[in-house]
Parts: sequence; C-alpha cells; structure tokens
Amino acid sequence: MKEDNPLPDPESLVRENIAWMLSLARRILGNHRELADDTVQNAFIHAFRALDNLSEPAKLKPWLRRITINSALTELRTQNRQAEQPIDELLSKFHQNDCRIEDRWSFLARADDVMENHHLRSLIENALEQLPESYRLVLQLRDVEGYDTNETAELLQTTPSNVKIRLHRARSAMKKLIEPVLRGDVT
Repeated sequence: MKEDNPLPDPESLVRENIAWMLSLARRILGNHRELADDTVQNAFIHAFRALDNLSEPAKLKPWLRRITINSALTELRTQNRQAEQPIDELLSKFHQNDCRIEDRWSFLARADDVMENHHLRSLIENALEQLPESYRLVLQLRDVEGYDTNETAELLQTTPSNVKIRLHRARSAMKKLIEPVLRGDVT
C-alpha cells in the first residue's frame, strides 16, 4: 500500500461502501437475499485481511466489488440448491424451418422510461427473479455488472462457451418475460 494515497480507516471503509455492497449481494443472491448481510460481512472480513496487499488505493471499489461477488457466489455454492429448473418454456418457439413463431418484438416504451418507473422496474426485477439461478447470474454479471465473458466464466467456474450460451438463453427468456410490460399489456 502506498503511503501517499492511504486507504480510509476501517469504519469509514464500511460506512462508504456497505450500501452498494449490500445491493450488489442482494442482486447476485436472488432468492437467497436473506444471506446478503452475511455475504457482505464475509466480504469485509476478507477485505480487511488482505487490505495490506492492495497496491493501488484508487482501485479499492473494483477490488471490493470483486470480493463481494466472489463472496456471494461462494454463498450460493454452499446452499443446498434444488435441481436447476428448465428454461425451455421461456425461450422463443420455432417451427420446423427454424423460423421464429412469435411476433416480432416492438417497443412501445423506451427502456429508460421503464427503468425510471418504479412499478415497471419492480416488474422487470421480478421477471429476472423468475430465471433459473445459473441464467440469472450470467445475465447479472455480464449485462448489469459489466464483466466480460472470460471474467464471468472465471467467477462462475465454467467455460466462456457456457457463459455465451446461457447469456443468449437468459436474454431470450427475459425478452419473453418483459415484452408484455413494454407493450403495455401489464400495468
């Protein structure tokens, strides 16, 4: 750790970062949100133990972000999870010539408008919760948290090809789940 740019004291570190770390842990944990407090506590313990190894204090937040995600993923792995639910009913349907059966998706609402509307945002968050965990996590890490395919594969302990497949399927499923909201069919 460089002395010219010291890290905040532990109390300040917790106070300045706990809110976004809890929010991140809750998004990653999905249906296991009650574990978010424990996850963030474990992340802080890990961070405090390794704080002296942080060579660039300017990279504190990305470092804490990675620790929080890893703690949440570890927590998920230790839970007794049920067999993964199939995602097939949420995917697009195709006929024998591999052409999509469903109507084309047309936007009646802008994505920014939907996200600003608290009620619609809640509906979208609920749609995300309907995805099986492995698909939700890939979508969360790639599209929300901004990790690239290789980083996501490393975090989830899988292959980049698996990440790409799951991301494509997760996006297709989300499209099918939120299309009624964007068309105005659900209020």
